[in-house]
Amino acid sequence: MKRRNHGFTLIEMIVVIVLIAAATLLGTAIITGGFTGMQLRSEAKTITAQLRYTRAQAIATGKPQRFTLDPKARAWTAPNGRDGTISEKLGVVFIGAREVQAHRGEGTIMFFADGASTGGRVQLSAKDAAWNIDVAWLTGEVRLRRGEVER
Repeated sequence: MKRRNHGFTLIEMIVVIVLIAAATLLGTAIITGGFTGMQLRSEAKTITAQLRYTRAQAIATGKPQRFTLDPKARAWTAPNGRDGTISEKLGVVFIGAREVQAHRGEGTIMFFADGASTGGRVQLSAKDAAWNIDVAWLTGEVRLRRGEVER
């Protein structure tokens, strides 16, 4: 008599795992506003981190440090050769002190040795969603929060 094992094959298990992963990815995309929404939040977090890094460098070195953002070129730079770009799918608005702009149309936030800054806001948006990255001038604190799309 032959005895048959009643179980799952490796192929069946892999197919189930792939289906669960695909369903999770689609569910996450729907909940967070789609892939553009995920990209929006990710890029906002990146810029927030770079602003905080710039502030930390100013405090650590005892010298003013600058974070620059060019909305038209969709590019940013931070100390120590850090730089990046912003997706074409996202809107970019910069509000800050004109006196510290290195070039017309380019936004700059300066951080000083005591942690203070010139202050400003970077807003990234997609469709009707927006994230504001606010930098307080007195303390240099960098905060990320949802915002209203500025037009």
